[in-house]
Amino acid sequence: MDNLDDMIDELELRHIFDREVNLLSGGELQRFAIALVCVQKADVYMFDEPSSFLDVKQRLAAARKIRSLLRPDDYVICVEHDLSVLDYLSDFICVLYGKPAVYGVVTLPASVREGINIFLDGNIPTENLRFREESLQFRIGEASDEFMVDHAHDYSYPKMSRTQGNFKLDIETGQFNDSEIIVMMGENGTGKTTFCKMLAGALQPDGTTKVPKMSISMKPQTITPKFQGTVRQLFFKKIKAAFLSPQFQTDVYKPLKMDDFIDQEVQNLSGGELQRVAIVLALGLPADIYLIDEPSAYLDSEQRIIAARVIKRFIMHAKKTAFVVEHDFVMATYLADRVIVFDGQPAVHARARAPESLLSGCNSFLKNLDVTFRRDPNSYRPRINKYNSQLDQEQKLSGNYFFLEDDA
Repeated sequence: MDNLDDMIDELELRHIFDREVNLLSGGELQRFAIALVCVQKADVYMFDEPSSFLDVKQRLAAARKIRSLLRPDDYVICVEHDLSVLDYLSDFICVLYGKPAVYGVVTLPASVREGINIFLDGNIPTENLRFREESLQFRIGEASDEFMVDHAHDYSYPKMSRTQGNFKLDIETGQFNDSEIIVMMGENGTGKTTFCKMLAGALQPDGTTKVPKMSISMKPQTITPKFQGTVRQLFFKKIKAAFLSPQFQTDVYKPLKMDDFIDQEVQNLSGGELQRVAIVLALGLPADIYLIDEPSAYLDSEQRIIAARVIKRFIMHAKKTAFVVEHDFVMATYLADRVIVFDGQPAVHARARAPESLLSGCNSFLKNLDVTFRRDPNSYRPRINKYNSQLDQEQKLSGNYFFLEDDA
């Protein structure tokens, strides 16, 4: 294969050559598996959720690599839950609907835009068939519009640094309010989880700087179920007051469809079920600040949108603040009131900028990635422009890497 060297660089694999495969992290293993499929000579290439564990930059690099496999006599089949990556990857889309673990139906192929919009709308016009009661929309600010937000509490954290081994993270000072969600955007290895742990008080900054004491509930990135017993018993033990509150049931518990597995043993849950349990547990604890690390991992596209809506509604109702780390760009832009951009060199020296508006934050983040987004006029979801397409070039020239179109 002539371009093996290029692929090793594009998928950032050179630094893991001397490592044992069983010692690789989730993201490294994912990129290694993608490369392993790409180097084969085949008629059909199949990828199952290639974006899992990857940051936005790596997702786009993987998508470009997978698209480069297309030749006249072979084709590529891909299962993907990140809608912006799916959009970027695909030429045609088949929607699958049905009842999980009971039956599934695959639609005929549709164009990319039409296929994703059918999925979001929950309606197949050609079959005159509705497979979901409500359609899923992405109007930025749709959740905030329902509530009169009064920023009664202002919080702030100081300028601080943290050194861990060879890695250094510099954090600019920042302010935030209640009823606000701040999304952290950046590549893997730029210190997003480290920043969360510093806010939570689990890690101390260098020197004498102190993070103000705040009551914090955290949903960690990796979920390891230690609890022996059912989900119901776990909720009664950890979040009894919230679990018995009708408001919490309506806002969080029911939309996440917890009843489907409430009496199953925690040890036997799938990744997606565990993720939903972890979100409910984190939101069920009383706190001023909620730190939620990668809530979309293991969730399918529909569950991602529902989880984003649940987090947004809960934060607004409870008048709290949430810091969310999220690599699914569609989910991140739906959730964010403001963003903190992490830049610098991953695993060496990174910087967390002060919180800024969604528009300016996404613009500078996407400029680093050399990617532009437009907004779909029907569903309002962000769509990646194909690299070097006319629209991509026009937006880069005008400096608009991310569009917030008027909803009017």
